[in-house]
Amino acid sequence: MEMNKYQYLLQDLTKLKGVGKKTAEILKQKKIFNLFDLLFKLPKSYVDRSEKLKINQLHIGSVATLKVVVKKYSFPRIRNLPNKVICEDDTGSIECVFFNSYEGYIRKILPLSETVTISGKINYFKKKYQITNPTYVSKDSSIIEKIHNKYTLTEGISEKVYNKIINQILQNLPDLHEWLNPEVLKLFGNESWKSSILKLHDSKNIGNLNSDFYRRLVFDEILASNILFSEIRKSIKKNKKHKKIISKKNINDLEKKVNFKLTNDQKKALNEINYDLSSDSKMFRILQGDVGTGKTIVALASALNVIDSGFQVAMMAPTEILARQHYTLAKNIFPDKVKIDLLTGKTETKIKKNIYNDIETFNTHIVFGTHALFQKKINFKKLGYIIIDEQHKFGVRQRKKLSDKGGVNCDILLMSATPIPRTLTMTMYGDMDLSIIKEKPKNRKEVLTYSKNEAKIDDVLKFVKKEVLNDNQIFWVCPLIEESKKIDHESAIKKYDYLKKKFPNQVAIIHGNINPDDKEKILKKFLKKKYKILVSTTVIEVGIDFPNATVIIIENANKFGLSQLHQLRGRVGRGTKQSYCILMFKNNLSENARKRITILKKNNDGFTISLEDMKLRGFGDLLGFKQSGIKYFRLADPIHHDGLFKLAENEIRRIEKNKESLLKFKPLIKLYDQAEIINDLV
Repeated sequence: MEMNKYQYLLQDLTKLKGVGKKTAEILKQKKIFNLFDLLFKLPKSYVDRSEKLKINQLHIGSVATLKVVVKKYSFPRIRNLPNKVICEDDTGSIECVFFNSYEGYIRKILPLSETVTISGKINYFKKKYQITNPTYVSKDSSIIEKIHNKYTLTEGISEKVYNKIINQILQNLPDLHEWLNPEVLKLFGNESWKSSILKLHDSKNIGNLNSDFYRRLVFDEILASNILFSEIRKSIKKNKKHKKIISKKNINDLEKKVNFKLTNDQKKALNEINYDLSSDSKMFRILQGDVGTGKTIVALASALNVIDSGFQVAMMAPTEILARQHYTLAKNIFPDKVKIDLLTGKTETKIKKNIYNDIETFNTHIVFGTHALFQKKINFKKLGYIIIDEQHKFGVRQRKKLSDKGGVNCDILLMSATPIPRTLTMTMYGDMDLSIIKEKPKNRKEVLTYSKNEAKIDDVLKFVKKEVLNDNQIFWVCPLIEESKKIDHESAIKKYDYLKKKFPNQVAIIHGNINPDDKEKILKKFLKKKYKILVSTTVIEVGIDFPNATVIIIENANKFGLSQLHQLRGRVGRGTKQSYCILMFKNNLSENARKRITILKKNNDGFTISLEDMKLRGFGDLLGFKQSGIKYFRLADPIHHDGLFKLAENEIRRIEKNKESLLKFKPLIKLYDQAEIINDLV
């Protein structure tokens, strides 16, 4: 029976009275696919139609409800003229004016000599009161004489139709079995799920975001997400694998090769990874670190242990240049006995075939590449470890598929150079174990950050000239590709033309309209110091080391988010030289823009910066995560509901510790995640 209750809520919209295919399509455009989705589109305001007025009490421009008698029709034969119906009460008369309504329909809803209740906005035309296309017309006044919620409607659906749809669901709302633990429920005033939903749509509660019922519903969706993540973790770890052998000698040898000692954070992260590799449970871990904290060396050190244990390793990067950078580093620091290959879309066909064969016959121990690594034609002999760099494009389902693809003995490490607050990390990567590196290597100098009004560009050019003479390189970032009339920005192309004249034969440009092959060529030339200045939009690859780049100039810095500015700043300061970030801005900065620039100048910690960014802009905008597979929440917000996220985390630990049956949570997960993945787990 419980199943039927939640299945009712997951029904297609066309099961509702008055919802045909056309209306359902309009609602789907707003990501409303079933009855449950509709419940979380909240009312934004309401119209009070409960008070009946007489015609002589009407106010022009206001909404009014009237009880009238239908007296006369006026149906003109001239096309495009409106149809009119004259109605009266004992104090006067009013015209109901209809555009695009048929005569038969009007006669049906407003029959002559009948008493009806009408409601709509009052107009006055040629000394007569009018209601144009009344919102409500009915013989049953109880349908109209009440408070009607106003929702953010999709074009093509009237307030009347929308309310009719939502009210049908609310009237038939099932009483679901309580899934919350009594102690937790107490924290929300013992509000049930059903009463919370009903209160959510009560006009008295519009905007009441701190109430028990609202917080209970927020907690429900966080808990649903955490249970799903918990189940994915369990399903991945229940398959027993061969343990990998961990050797401390490998890390000692690597430290000698790279000529620096690992930081405490790097050692801690490596120990966590090695512990997972040496266990009989499959590793599914994310290694998260700020720009320049040395995640790659940690990943490679762990890869060496896997190779020594008799397994192959695949390391995937988003671009060919980043894959090649990892490949070159491994070539320099790995022992000669380790056979290393690079495989990208540009690898020559003959070489590709040889690499495919080497992978299949175990002649290749570790292969670096782009997404080309996971083509069907590549068959690993004994794949034991997948490392994916800059993976924030992978959603929960894609990560689960990746884990399944590797097979039982294949451990998985995902790396991200996107530092985000812990609450948001758990929201995005709750299905994974987490390792964090915050500490930067001791030989790295902090990037000095300055702000400069664009009117003082001559000062900036003098500084750039000095750096060029010292054989250093410069990034010059502009936010637009071409001139825009709407936004008064310098464009990348215009700046490129300007700088070419100042620094002949030393300037290159990349932007979104340049094809990927050409972009790769330009970046390679810049890496080899063929150019001194690279003008670009924000397409500079995250993670690529340009050790000779010491300056980044960011135009219109006030137009970027804090996290984005920090990521861009991380393109310099990769070597041992002192590096600089110059934030250019126009006059009349907004208060928020001024705050962002001040925070960045004072702070080099990406985690602190991203927290401030979330406070200023909201988590959905943080680094464009809306396009990145981030968990979509209807009500929950990692900033405003930080305490509820922590409460849900504690509740998951309690559920896991007590090995509670998930049967009582199944409706919760099905409703809130509507995830096919759960069918295999619960």
